[in-house]
Amino acid sequence: MKKRIVILGAGESGVGAALLAKQQGCDVFVSDGGVISNNYKVELQENNILFEESNHTESSILNANEVIKSPGIPEKAAIVKKIRASNIPVISEIEFACRYIGNSKVVAITGSNGKTTTTALTYHICKHAEQDCALVGNIGYSFARQVAVDPKPLYIAEISSFQLDDIKTFRPQIAVLTNITEDHLDRYDYKVENYIASKFKIIANQQEEDVFIYNMDDELTMKHITNYPIKSTKAPITMSKELSQGAYLTNAQMHLKWKNEEMQMSIEDFAIKGKHNQFNSMAASMAATALDIRKEKIREALQTFESLEHRMEKVATIKGIEFINDSKATNINSTWFALESMTKPVILILGGVDKGNDYNVLKELVADKVKAIVCMGTDNTKIHEAFGEIIPLMLNTDNAEEAVKTAYHFSNKGDVVLLSPACASFDLFKNYEDRGNQFKQAVKNL
Repeated sequence: MKKRIVILGAGESGVGAALLAKQQGCDVFVSDGGVISNNYKVELQENNILFEESNHTESSILNANEVIKSPGIPEKAAIVKKIRASNIPVISEIEFACRYIGNSKVVAITGSNGKTTTTALTYHICKHAEQDCALVGNIGYSFARQVAVDPKPLYIAEISSFQLDDIKTFRPQIAVLTNITEDHLDRYDYKVENYIASKFKIIANQQEEDVFIYNMDDELTMKHITNYPIKSTKAPITMSKELSQGAYLTNAQMHLKWKNEEMQMSIEDFAIKGKHNQFNSMAASMAATALDIRKEKIREALQTFESLEHRMEKVATIKGIEFINDSKATNINSTWFALESMTKPVILILGGVDKGNDYNVLKELVADKVKAIVCMGTDNTKIHEAFGEIIPLMLNTDNAEEAVKTAYHFSNKGDVVLLSPACASFDLFKNYEDRGNQFKQAVKNL
């Protein structure tokens, strides 16, 4: 009898999983509680995959042999509770994809901050070294879609904690944990320990010949690293001391030490600037080194990498005022890094859906670098409470156009208007890309 696979959620990861399950000869049904976007609907129809939208029909779901749950669906959703109560195994799309990759290698990158840049940079190095590889996960195509449509010998995957929550056997040959900060706590019962445990699942199935790259300077990582058995070979990165194996910075030089070889490179030569990007560059270089990519190729790639859209993206300079789109900063730590790299006075655009943010972390930097705050969200109470006493100039707005005009009004020649919201975007926008694009459009309209 055919194995019955039910997929919850028909976004990129759900539809990718459906294509792979169909290809593997499974009986596939896709169920989405919301409206499925048209392009995905057409794809499901063209591949003769049964689906439903705006509903979860229990009789069609609870007869599954296995359920693949999209990362956006929380455990507290009624249908998930019923699936769990029925003892039907629930897995994530990355778990499903990795069953069908044969001898291909996976570099999996997770962390609260820097994972997108580190993933894109690792991919850039691999492509520059002429590796036949694909960029998958949270960035690019879903892992399952890539495996179904165009399998590769090497996958560079950006992986979120939600995707790691439902893995059983997922085993990356190289795992990267960029850092851990309190993020998404609304999905982890507001317990940071639950979130940390989720991140460390990336190494749960690694073996001795695999590699684990982690940030020795990250407080939460180091505080909890001994709680998890690590079988793989450790390759730490740090800015605080010399290492016998791993990547470290001293006197503005990056040192990569691996298997009795060493490479050095001045951080002045890195294409992307800022302290956080030095960590990202070290992590990506270490991953490439563990893949046996030649030092010259790593060096060349680090000099030619262009930063990503919506991540500290320079939009325009108008009358001496610089506009920067950092819409991808959906948590406090990302905004902290953005502010930390600023050298000019800042008008900061903040706000959106708060994921349990503690704004106190930003207070010192805000007092030092920010002259005005423009709030852009439906509820800005916490922002006013946190910064009201240190920033006299603060105004609420409820769309990108208004936020940009207000920030422009507050700024003078030599200032920076920085969109770095520290929050999710779902109150006013479809997603962080939509927020960033509306910001860029509003800047062009000035």
